[in-house]
Amino acid sequence: MIGTRRFGAMHQTRRAFLIGAGALALAGEGAAAQSAKQPFEAWVVQFRARARARGITDAVYDRVTGNLRPDTSVYAKERAQPEFREELWQYLNRRISEWRLNTGRAATQQNAALLKRLRHDFGVEPDVLLGLWGMESAFGELVTDPDHMKPVFPSLAALAWGEPRRRKYWETEFLNGLAVVQRGWANPDEMLGSWAGAMGHTQWMPEVWLNLGVDYDGDGKPSPYSVPDALAGSARYLIKRGSYQRGLPWGFEVAMAGVPEKYADARSWRTVEDWAKLGVKPAGGGRFDVPKARTRLWAPVGTDGPCFLLTQNFYAVRSYNPSMNYALAVCHLGDRVLGGAPFVTPFPGGERPLTLVEIQEVQRRLTRAGLDTGGTDGRVGNMTMRAVANFQRRMGVEPDGYAGLDVLAALRGGR
Repeated sequence: MIGTRRFGAMHQTRRAFLIGAGALALAGEGAAAQSAKQPFEAWVVQFRARARARGITDAVYDRVTGNLRPDTSVYAKERAQPEFREELWQYLNRRISEWRLNTGRAATQQNAALLKRLRHDFGVEPDVLLGLWGMESAFGELVTDPDHMKPVFPSLAALAWGEPRRRKYWETEFLNGLAVVQRGWANPDEMLGSWAGAMGHTQWMPEVWLNLGVDYDGDGKPSPYSVPDALAGSARYLIKRGSYQRGLPWGFEVAMAGVPEKYADARSWRTVEDWAKLGVKPAGGGRFDVPKARTRLWAPVGTDGPCFLLTQNFYAVRSYNPSMNYALAVCHLGDRVLGGAPFVTPFPGGERPLTLVEIQEVQRRLTRAGLDTGGTDGRVGNMTMRAVANFQRRMGVEPDGYAGLDVLAALRGGR
Protein backbone atom coordinates (compact mmCIF):
# COMPACT_ATOMS: atom_id res chain seq x y z
CA MET A 1 0.00 0.00 0.00
CA ILE A 2 1.88 3.06 -1.13
CA GLY A 3 1.45 6.38 0.58
CA THR A 4 -0.05 5.36 3.92
CA ARG A 5 1.65 2.34 5.52
CA ARG A 6 3.79 4.53 7.71
CA PHE A 7 0.58 5.92 9.25
CA GLY A 8 -1.24 2.62 9.62
CA ALA A 9 -0.98 -0.72 11.31
CA MET A 10 2.72 -1.14 10.55
CA HIS A 11 3.41 1.32 13.37
CA GLN A 12 2.55 -0.01 16.78
CA THR A 13 2.30 3.08 19.00
CA ARG A 14 -1.35 3.65 19.76
CA ARG A 15 -3.15 6.08 22.08
CA ALA A 16 -6.78 6.56 23.01
CA PHE A 17 -8.74 9.73 22.27
CA LEU A 18 -12.07 11.06 23.50
CA ILE A 19 -15.00 11.54 21.17
CA GLY A 20 -17.46 14.40 20.97
CA ALA A 21 -21.06 13.64 21.89
CA GLY A 22 -22.34 14.42 18.41
CA ALA A 23 -19.85 12.09 16.75
CA LEU A 24 -20.56 9.33 19.24
CA ALA A 25 -24.27 9.54 18.58
CA LEU A 26 -23.68 9.10 14.87
CA ALA A 27 -20.87 6.57 14.91
CA GLY A 28 -21.79 4.39 17.86
CA GLU A 29 -19.40 2.19 19.77
CA GLY A 30 -17.07 1.67 16.79
CA ALA A 31 -15.84 5.25 17.13
CA ALA A 32 -15.43 5.29 20.89
CA ALA A 33 -11.75 6.19 20.62
CA GLN A 34 -12.17 9.00 18.11
CA SER A 35 -12.40 12.76 18.33
CA ALA A 36 -14.71 14.89 16.20
CA LYS A 37 -15.62 18.50 16.91
CA GLN A 38 -18.96 18.31 15.12
CA PRO A 39 -21.45 15.84 13.67
CA PHE A 40 -20.47 14.30 10.36
CA GLU A 41 -23.18 16.12 8.40
CA ALA A 42 -21.92 19.46 9.69
CA TRP A 43 -18.36 18.49 8.79
CA VAL A 44 -19.44 17.72 5.21
CA VAL A 45 -21.04 21.17 4.91
CA GLN A 46 -17.98 22.91 6.33
CA PHE A 47 -15.48 20.88 4.29
CA ARG A 48 -17.03 22.05 1.02
CA ALA A 49 -14.97 25.25 1.31
CA ARG A 50 -11.78 23.17 1.40
CA ALA A 51 -12.90 21.28 -1.69
CA ARG A 52 -13.71 24.49 -3.55
CA ALA A 53 -10.28 25.88 -2.66
CA ARG A 54 -8.77 22.75 -4.17
CA GLY A 55 -10.74 23.32 -7.37
CA ILE A 56 -13.40 20.67 -6.78
CA THR A 57 -16.73 21.67 -8.27
CA ASP A 58 -19.91 21.63 -6.22
CA ALA A 59 -21.34 19.07 -8.61
CA VAL A 60 -18.52 16.62 -7.91
CA TYR A 61 -18.64 17.31 -4.18
CA ASP A 62 -22.38 16.68 -4.06
CA ARG A 63 -21.97 13.54 -6.16
CA VAL A 64 -19.52 12.06 -3.69
CA THR A 65 -20.97 13.30 -0.41
CA GLY A 66 -24.71 13.30 -1.15
CA ASN A 67 -25.43 9.95 0.52
CA LEU A 68 -22.04 9.48 2.17
CA ARG A 69 -21.86 7.90 5.61
CA PRO A 70 -18.54 7.49 7.46
CA ASP A 71 -17.23 3.95 7.86
CA THR A 72 -16.33 4.19 11.53
CA SER A 73 -14.89 0.67 11.56
CA VAL A 74 -11.69 2.22 10.20
CA TYR A 75 -10.86 3.68 13.61
CA ALA A 76 -10.29 0.29 15.15
CA LYS A 77 -8.31 -0.81 12.10
CA GLU A 78 -6.15 2.31 12.13
CA ARG A 79 -5.29 1.91 15.79
CA ALA A 80 -5.37 -1.83 16.24
CA GLN A 81 -2.34 -3.89 17.04
CA PRO A 82 -1.83 -6.62 14.42
CA GLU A 83 -4.32 -9.42 15.03
CA PHE A 84 -1.63 -12.06 14.88
CA ARG A 85 2.06 -12.08 15.74
CA GLU A 86 4.31 -13.77 13.22
CA GLU A 87 7.91 -14.82 13.27
CA LEU A 88 9.74 -13.79 10.11
CA TRP A 89 9.74 -17.36 8.77
CA GLN A 90 5.97 -17.55 9.32
CA TYR A 91 5.49 -14.19 7.61
CA LEU A 92 7.41 -15.41 4.58
CA ASN A 93 5.84 -18.87 4.50
CA ARG A 94 2.32 -17.46 4.49
CA ARG A 95 3.02 -14.91 1.76
CA ILE A 96 5.23 -17.09 -0.41
CA SER A 97 2.88 -20.04 -0.38
CA GLU A 98 2.41 -22.62 -3.10
CA TRP A 99 -0.95 -21.03 -3.94
CA ARG A 100 0.61 -17.59 -4.40
CA LEU A 101 3.52 -18.96 -6.40
CA ASN A 102 1.17 -20.84 -8.73
CA THR A 103 -1.01 -17.76 -9.12
CA GLY A 104 2.02 -15.58 -9.75
CA ARG A 105 3.51 -17.90 -12.34
CA ALA A 106 0.23 -17.96 -14.25
CA ALA A 107 0.08 -14.14 -14.08
CA THR A 108 3.68 -13.94 -15.33
CA GLN A 109 2.88 -16.05 -18.37
CA GLN A 110 -0.24 -14.06 -19.14
CA ASN A 111 1.63 -10.76 -18.86
CA ALA A 112 5.03 -11.70 -20.31
CA ALA A 113 4.86 -9.08 -23.07
CA LEU A 114 3.74 -6.41 -20.61
CA LEU A 115 6.58 -7.15 -18.20
CA LYS A 116 9.10 -7.00 -21.04
CA ARG A 117 7.72 -3.65 -22.15
CA LEU A 118 7.84 -2.28 -18.58
CA ARG A 119 11.46 -3.33 -18.23
CA HIS A 120 12.30 -1.53 -21.48
CA ASP A 121 10.37 1.64 -20.69
CA PHE A 122 11.14 2.02 -16.97
CA GLY A 123 14.14 -0.21 -16.29
CA VAL A 124 12.36 -1.94 -13.41
CA GLU A 125 12.85 -5.69 -13.38
CA PRO A 126 9.86 -8.08 -13.42
CA ASP A 127 10.84 -9.68 -10.11
CA VAL A 128 10.16 -6.52 -8.11
CA LEU A 129 6.92 -5.68 -9.91
CA LEU A 130 5.65 -9.23 -9.55
CA GLY A 131 6.57 -9.24 -5.88
CA LEU A 132 4.65 -6.01 -5.26
CA TRP A 133 1.65 -7.20 -7.25
CA GLY A 134 1.63 -10.49 -5.37
CA MET A 135 1.97 -8.93 -1.94
CA GLU A 136 -0.52 -6.12 -2.45
CA SER A 137 -3.39 -7.94 -4.15
CA ALA A 138 -2.34 -11.58 -4.64
CA PHE A 139 -1.89 -10.89 -8.37
CA GLY A 140 -5.30 -9.26 -8.61
CA GLU A 141 -7.25 -11.87 -6.67
CA LEU A 142 -8.08 -9.39 -3.88
CA VAL A 143 -8.85 -6.28 -5.95
CA THR A 144 -12.61 -6.63 -5.53
CA ASP A 145 -12.67 -9.15 -2.65
CA PRO A 146 -15.24 -7.79 -0.15
CA ASP A 147 -13.27 -9.26 2.76
CA HIS A 148 -10.35 -6.99 1.84
CA MET A 149 -11.64 -4.09 -0.29
CA LYS A 150 -14.54 -1.71 0.34
CA PRO A 151 -15.66 1.71 -1.01
CA VAL A 152 -12.89 4.17 -0.16
CA PHE A 153 -14.83 7.41 0.32
CA PRO A 154 -16.65 6.24 3.49
CA SER A 155 -13.25 5.25 4.92
CA LEU A 156 -11.41 8.41 3.93
CA ALA A 157 -14.30 10.60 5.07
CA ALA A 158 -14.37 8.91 8.48
CA LEU A 159 -10.64 9.40 8.90
CA ALA A 160 -10.70 13.02 7.69
CA TRP A 161 -13.63 13.84 9.99
CA GLY A 162 -12.81 11.91 13.13
CA GLU A 163 -9.13 10.89 13.24
CA PRO A 164 -7.34 13.63 15.21
CA ARG A 165 -3.73 12.51 15.07
CA ARG A 166 -3.19 12.78 11.32
CA ARG A 167 -6.32 14.59 10.28
CA LYS A 168 -4.45 16.84 7.83
CA TYR A 169 -3.13 13.80 5.97
CA TRP A 170 -6.55 12.16 5.74
CA GLU A 171 -8.23 15.42 4.71
CA THR A 172 -5.70 15.74 1.90
CA GLU A 173 -6.30 12.18 0.73
CA PHE A 174 -10.07 12.75 0.78
CA LEU A 175 -9.50 15.81 -1.42
CA ASN A 176 -7.21 13.76 -3.67
CA GLY A 177 -9.98 11.19 -4.06
CA LEU A 178 -12.39 13.96 -5.06
CA ALA A 179 -9.83 15.16 -7.62
CA VAL A 180 -9.66 11.66 -9.13
CA VAL A 181 -13.43 11.77 -9.66
CA GLN A 182 -13.30 15.32 -11.04
CA ARG A 183 -10.70 14.34 -13.62
CA GLY A 184 -13.08 11.65 -14.83
CA TRP A 185 -10.72 8.83 -13.99
CA ALA A 186 -13.23 6.88 -11.86
CA ASN A 187 -16.76 6.93 -10.50
CA PRO A 188 -17.01 7.09 -6.70
CA ASP A 189 -18.65 3.67 -6.40
CA GLU A 190 -15.89 2.11 -8.52
CA MET A 191 -13.18 3.20 -6.08
CA LEU A 192 -12.74 0.13 -3.88
CA GLY A 193 -9.76 -0.27 -1.61
CA SER A 194 -8.37 -1.05 1.81
CA TRP A 195 -9.59 0.54 5.04
CA ALA A 196 -7.07 3.34 4.44
CA GLY A 197 -8.11 4.04 0.84
CA ALA A 198 -5.38 2.17 -1.06
CA MET A 199 -6.73 0.88 -4.35
CA GLY A 200 -6.23 -1.62 -7.10
CA HIS A 201 -3.65 -4.20 -8.07
CA THR A 202 -0.71 -2.48 -6.38
CA GLN A 203 -2.67 -0.44 -3.83
CA TRP A 204 -2.34 3.21 -4.78
CA MET A 205 -3.44 5.91 -2.40
CA PRO A 206 -5.33 8.76 -4.15
CA GLU A 207 -2.24 11.00 -4.03
CA VAL A 208 -0.22 8.38 -5.87
CA TRP A 209 -2.99 7.95 -8.45
CA LEU A 210 -2.98 11.69 -9.12
CA ASN A 211 0.76 12.31 -9.18
CA LEU A 212 2.35 9.07 -10.34
CA GLY A 213 -0.42 7.26 -12.19
CA VAL A 214 0.40 6.16 -15.74
CA ASP A 215 -2.04 5.54 -18.57
CA TYR A 216 -0.14 2.52 -19.84
CA ASP A 217 -3.04 0.70 -21.46
CA GLY A 218 -3.89 3.69 -23.64
CA ASP A 219 -7.53 4.14 -22.62
CA GLY A 220 -7.02 7.82 -21.80
CA LYS A 221 -6.82 7.62 -18.01
CA PRO A 222 -4.54 6.00 -15.42
CA SER A 223 -6.20 3.43 -13.19
CA PRO A 224 -4.93 1.16 -10.41
CA TYR A 225 -7.58 -1.36 -11.51
CA SER A 226 -5.82 -1.83 -14.86
CA VAL A 227 -2.91 -4.27 -14.64
CA PRO A 228 -0.73 -2.33 -17.14
CA ASP A 229 -1.47 1.00 -15.45
CA ALA A 230 -0.96 -0.40 -11.95
CA LEU A 231 2.42 -1.97 -12.71
CA ALA A 232 3.59 1.06 -14.70
CA GLY A 233 2.56 3.47 -11.94
CA SER A 234 4.33 1.38 -9.34
CA ALA A 235 7.45 1.24 -11.52
CA ARG A 236 7.34 5.02 -11.71
CA TYR A 237 6.90 5.20 -7.92
CA LEU A 238 9.96 3.01 -7.32
CA ILE A 239 12.05 5.26 -9.56
CA LYS A 240 10.76 8.65 -8.40
CA ARG A 241 10.40 7.97 -4.68
CA GLY A 242 12.61 4.96 -4.12
CA SER A 243 15.55 5.87 -6.40
CA TYR A 244 15.38 2.48 -8.12
CA GLN A 245 18.48 1.82 -10.25
CA ARG A 246 18.26 0.10 -13.60
CA GLY A 247 20.21 -3.15 -13.93
CA LEU A 248 20.83 -3.65 -10.21
CA PRO A 249 19.54 -6.71 -8.31
CA TRP A 250 17.78 -6.10 -4.99
CA GLY A 251 20.47 -8.03 -3.12
CA PHE A 252 21.93 -11.44 -2.36
CA GLU A 253 21.71 -14.05 0.34
CA VAL A 254 25.14 -14.37 1.95
CA ALA A 255 27.06 -16.43 4.49
CA MET A 256 28.67 -14.63 7.44
CA ALA A 257 30.82 -17.40 8.88
CA GLY A 258 33.49 -15.71 10.98
CA VAL A 259 32.15 -12.19 10.28
CA PRO A 260 31.25 -10.29 13.48
CA GLU A 261 27.49 -9.75 13.75
CA LYS A 262 28.05 -6.06 14.54
CA TYR A 263 28.63 -5.46 10.82
CA ALA A 264 25.13 -6.67 9.95
CA ASP A 265 23.38 -3.49 11.10
CA ALA A 266 21.67 -2.72 7.75
CA ARG A 267 23.13 0.78 8.00
CA SER A 268 26.71 0.84 6.80
CA TRP A 269 27.22 1.07 3.03
CA ARG A 270 30.17 -0.80 1.51
CA THR A 271 30.82 -2.18 -1.92
CA VAL A 272 30.20 -5.88 -2.42
CA GLU A 273 33.92 -6.47 -2.89
CA ASP A 274 34.67 -4.69 0.39
CA TRP A 275 32.19 -6.91 2.20
CA ALA A 276 33.89 -9.89 0.59
CA LYS A 277 37.21 -8.73 2.03
CA LEU A 278 35.60 -8.89 5.49
CA GLY A 279 34.63 -12.52 4.86
CA VAL A 280 31.08 -12.19 3.53
CA LYS A 281 30.43 -14.83 0.83
CA PRO A 282 27.54 -15.83 -1.44
CA ALA A 283 25.33 -18.27 0.49
CA GLY A 284 25.27 -20.73 -2.38
CA GLY A 285 28.96 -20.53 -3.20
CA GLY A 286 30.57 -18.99 -6.26
CA ARG A 287 31.32 -15.30 -6.66
CA PHE A 288 29.31 -12.08 -6.54
CA ASP A 289 27.92 -10.69 -9.81
CA VAL A 290 28.20 -6.95 -9.08
CA PRO A 291 31.34 -6.43 -6.95
CA LYS A 292 31.21 -2.62 -7.25
CA ALA A 293 27.60 -2.25 -6.07
CA ARG A 294 27.08 -0.40 -2.79
CA THR A 295 25.24 -2.57 -0.27
CA ARG A 296 24.27 -2.93 3.36
CA LEU A 297 24.62 -6.14 5.38
CA TRP A 298 21.51 -7.39 7.22
CA ALA A 299 21.01 -10.39 9.51
CA PRO A 300 17.27 -10.20 10.35
CA VAL A 301 17.30 -13.10 12.86
CA GLY A 302 21.02 -13.21 13.65
CA THR A 303 23.92 -14.81 11.86
CA ASP A 304 22.50 -18.32 12.36
CA GLY A 305 19.69 -17.51 9.92
CA PRO A 306 19.60 -16.12 6.38
CA CYS A 307 21.73 -12.98 5.92
CA PHE A 308 21.67 -10.53 3.04
CA LEU A 309 23.57 -7.85 1.19
CA LEU A 310 20.99 -5.25 0.22
CA THR A 311 21.35 -2.81 -2.67
CA GLN A 312 19.53 0.48 -3.21
CA ASN A 313 16.79 -1.42 -5.02
CA PHE A 314 15.83 -3.23 -1.82
CA TYR A 315 15.33 0.17 -0.24
CA ALA A 316 13.34 1.29 -3.27
CA VAL A 317 10.92 -1.52 -2.45
CA ARG A 318 11.00 -0.46 1.19
CA SER A 319 9.86 3.03 0.14
CA TYR A 320 6.56 1.32 -0.70
CA ASN A 321 6.24 0.16 2.91
CA PRO A 322 8.80 0.92 5.65
CA SER A 323 8.90 -2.65 6.97
CA MET A 324 12.13 -4.53 6.26
CA ASN A 325 10.23 -7.81 6.46
CA TYR A 326 7.74 -6.56 3.87
CA ALA A 327 10.51 -5.58 1.47
CA LEU A 328 12.24 -8.95 1.91
CA ALA A 329 8.97 -10.78 1.24
CA VAL A 330 8.34 -8.74 -1.92
CA CYS A 331 11.83 -9.37 -3.27
CA HIS A 332 11.86 -13.07 -2.42
CA LEU A 333 8.33 -13.61 -3.75
CA GLY A 334 9.31 -12.06 -7.08
CA ASP A 335 12.41 -14.26 -7.27
CA ARG A 336 10.44 -17.41 -6.48
CA VAL A 337 7.71 -16.65 -9.00
CA LEU A 338 10.41 -16.39 -11.67
CA GLY A 339 11.91 -19.75 -10.69
CA GLY A 340 14.35 -18.76 -7.97
CA ALA A 341 15.19 -21.14 -5.14
CA PRO A 342 14.27 -20.84 -1.45
CA PHE A 343 16.85 -19.31 0.85
CA VAL A 344 19.91 -21.50 1.32
CA THR A 345 20.12 -20.98 5.08
CA PRO A 346 17.12 -22.16 7.13
CA PHE A 347 15.53 -19.98 9.80
CA PRO A 348 16.33 -21.10 13.35
CA GLY A 349 13.20 -22.70 14.78
CA GLY A 350 11.42 -22.46 11.45
CA GLU A 351 9.60 -25.11 9.48
CA ARG A 352 8.63 -25.74 5.89
CA PRO A 353 5.41 -24.17 4.65
CA LEU A 354 2.43 -26.44 4.15
CA THR A 355 1.83 -27.49 0.57
CA LEU A 356 -1.23 -26.37 -1.35
CA VAL A 357 -2.88 -29.76 -0.77
CA GLU A 358 -2.11 -29.59 2.94
CA ILE A 359 -3.55 -26.07 3.28
CA GLN A 360 -6.70 -27.24 1.52
CA GLU A 361 -6.91 -30.15 3.96
CA VAL A 362 -6.58 -27.74 6.89
CA GLN A 363 -9.37 -25.61 5.45
CA ARG A 364 -11.66 -28.61 4.91
CA ARG A 365 -11.08 -29.95 8.41
CA LEU A 366 -11.58 -26.53 10.01
CA THR A 367 -14.81 -26.08 8.06
CA ARG A 368 -16.06 -29.49 9.23
CA ALA A 369 -15.21 -28.39 12.78
CA GLY A 370 -17.54 -25.42 12.40
CA LEU A 371 -14.79 -22.85 11.76
CA ASP A 372 -15.43 -20.93 8.54
CA THR A 373 -12.31 -20.46 6.39
CA GLY A 374 -14.13 -18.72 3.55
CA GLY A 375 -13.37 -21.56 1.14
CA THR A 376 -10.92 -24.36 0.54
CA ASP A 377 -8.82 -22.96 -2.28
CA GLY A 378 -5.48 -23.19 -0.48
CA ARG A 379 -5.09 -19.43 -0.04
CA VAL A 380 -4.53 -18.44 3.57
CA GLY A 381 -6.49 -15.22 3.91
CA ASN A 382 -7.98 -13.40 6.87
CA MET A 383 -10.81 -15.90 7.39
CA THR A 384 -8.50 -18.91 7.38
CA MET A 385 -6.16 -17.22 9.87
CA ARG A 386 -9.07 -16.43 12.19
CA ALA A 387 -10.35 -20.01 11.90
CA VAL A 388 -6.88 -21.37 12.72
CA ALA A 389 -6.63 -19.03 15.72
CA ASN A 390 -10.00 -20.20 17.02
CA PHE A 391 -8.92 -23.82 16.61
CA GLN A 392 -5.70 -23.07 18.49
CA ARG A 393 -7.76 -21.67 21.34
CA ARG A 394 -9.66 -24.94 21.42
CA MET A 395 -6.29 -26.70 21.59
CA GLY A 396 -5.36 -24.54 24.56
CA VAL A 397 -2.34 -22.94 22.88
CA GLU A 398 -1.49 -19.31 22.24
CA PRO A 399 -3.32 -18.39 19.01
CA ASP A 400 -1.11 -16.98 16.27
CA GLY A 401 -3.34 -17.88 13.31
CA TYR A 402 -0.51 -19.67 11.54
CA ALA A 403 -1.51 -22.82 9.66
CA GLY A 404 1.56 -24.92 10.35
CA LEU A 405 2.50 -28.54 10.79
CA ASP A 406 1.25 -28.65 14.38
CA VAL A 407 -2.20 -27.40 13.39
CA LEU A 408 -2.43 -29.93 10.57
CA ALA A 409 -1.38 -32.76 12.91
CA ALA A 410 -3.92 -31.72 15.55
CA LEU A 411 -6.71 -31.54 12.98
CA ARG A 412 -5.79 -34.98 11.69
CA GLY A 413 -5.68 -36.30 15.21
CA GLY A 414 -9.22 -35.13 15.80
CA ARG A 415 -10.40 -36.75 12.58
